[in-house]
Amino acid sequence: MSESNSTLFYAGITLASGLITDFLINRLNRKQIEEDPKPIRSLQLRKRSFVNSKQAPVPEALLNSENPLLDEIKFLNSATCDIERVNHLSLGLDDEFPNIKSPLLGEGNLRSVFGGGGFLPDDAFIYCGSYVINTAVFGPGKRIDQTKKWLRAGPRKSLFFDPKTVKAAIVTCGGLCPGLNVVIRELYMSLHYNYGVQDIYGIKYGYKGFYTYDWIKFDANYVKNIHNLGGTILGSSRGGFDLNKIVEAIVNHGINQVFCLGGDGTHGGVLELFKELRKRKLKISIVGIPKTIDNDIAIIDESFGFETAVEEAINAIKSAYVEANCAENGVGLVRLMGRNAGFIAMSACNASRDAHVCLIPEFKFELYGDRGLLEYCYQRLKKKGTLVLVIAEGAGDAMLDYKVNVLETDASGNKKPQDVGVIVKDELTKYCKNKGMGITLKHIDPTYMIRTVPANPHDKIMCTQLAQNAVHGAMAGFSGFTVGHVNNRLAYIPIEELLSGKYSNRVVADSREWQRLLASTGQPSFLNNEEQMIQQKQQQN
Repeated sequence: MSESNSTLFYAGITLASGLITDFLINRLNRKQIEEDPKPIRSLQLRKRSFVNSKQAPVPEALLNSENPLLDEIKFLNSATCDIERVNHLSLGLDDEFPNIKSPLLGEGNLRSVFGGGGFLPDDAFIYCGSYVINTAVFGPGKRIDQTKKWLRAGPRKSLFFDPKTVKAAIVTCGGLCPGLNVVIRELYMSLHYNYGVQDIYGIKYGYKGFYTYDWIKFDANYVKNIHNLGGTILGSSRGGFDLNKIVEAIVNHGINQVFCLGGDGTHGGVLELFKELRKRKLKISIVGIPKTIDNDIAIIDESFGFETAVEEAINAIKSAYVEANCAENGVGLVRLMGRNAGFIAMSACNASRDAHVCLIPEFKFELYGDRGLLEYCYQRLKKKGTLVLVIAEGAGDAMLDYKVNVLETDASGNKKPQDVGVIVKDELTKYCKNKGMGITLKHIDPTYMIRTVPANPHDKIMCTQLAQNAVHGAMAGFSGFTVGHVNNRLAYIPIEELLSGKYSNRVVADSREWQRLLASTGQPSFLNNEEQMIQQKQQQN
């Protein structure tokens, strides 16, 4: 076959294939119209778009409500509601409750696919009665009605704030943590692109920035690439909380939404601001976004930056392992963050599988004695020739037979004790020397390397979810709350409840993670009179 004939042959096949395809599509469309001559309703499209969704269908009565947000607020404040109430700006005010349609509400059948404004179908919004349970696992005698129910986070179909009138401020407080810039960026993106807010400001260097420094007017170019950077473009600091000065600055700038990123201390400030704003009957929503690299904030599953910290901590343990195995009687000692909770140290050890001893603040231990830490380390070096220790910074408070001195306190009132890593390093070196053994010990402290890196993918996704849902809550008029994952679902948690002291997030002895660590390291309790201490603890309980 000649080249020209070959070209015509293949062109004919292509044309015929196209005609056959058009014919089949027309037949299929005609068949669908004949089977269902009625016009396609939006509810049918919603069902088709969410065929794999686990979310229960929203009752028609709720979908067709004139003001779903008002229905929700009335329900939350009713005597029959058992969901933990989140404060709302409408309470105590006599003004008419607004009914503003969310710009996220879409109408076209492809709106559930594309992003931007107007992309959510009806049943993607949060309606009256939606909650997240505090406990996911129930044993004998436990019932679902005995657990806390937190208000489910997410967009509301009707809003309290008209987006055209919103002016927002964002502030980062406390220490650095991977993911801060991601939250800042996504707060801006959600406010501006999803809701159309034009005036969004950044506050420099923590709470004192409200009344000390010029505010930064954000735009898309300013924040578009910051999610790939460590630290915070706003800067951060501890302390500087002056209630009246902060409130006056917020009012003078015409701000009606404030987003505060920080830990327990920062949330304490959010609570004070919320009370003062409510006292003055100001329609200003103030929202917390929980941040602590130690992962010790109560109620929520996990705080952003923690997974990144564990990932970086593993690299330090790897280095300690190499150092220990490349020297005679080699010891690699890694001191990690964890002032009150040992989650980073425990998780990094469980992931790396290279540590032989892990010490955290939650469990008491002794340095000296036949069953103490130093004798155990000496015996291991004698038999194996290598040792890797991982110590959380707060483990000094857990030492029963060594007094750790507090050197100073920071601006937030946190104690700054002696470095427990240096203490163990000096005591172990001296102990082995007295036993006639020379050791080569490398002390690694990666603290500032860990907290300044950009967030990893897991934490970036979490930061995005937290920021977007913080904005959804503020636009609906909720205030004095923080947003976090509870049982892997996003919820709004009243800050009074978060800081009530009824909850804690610490490593406990019977947790599976800690039991896995003990099985991995094979370490004992490092207590000389363990049986006696167990009896004393049982008597106290």
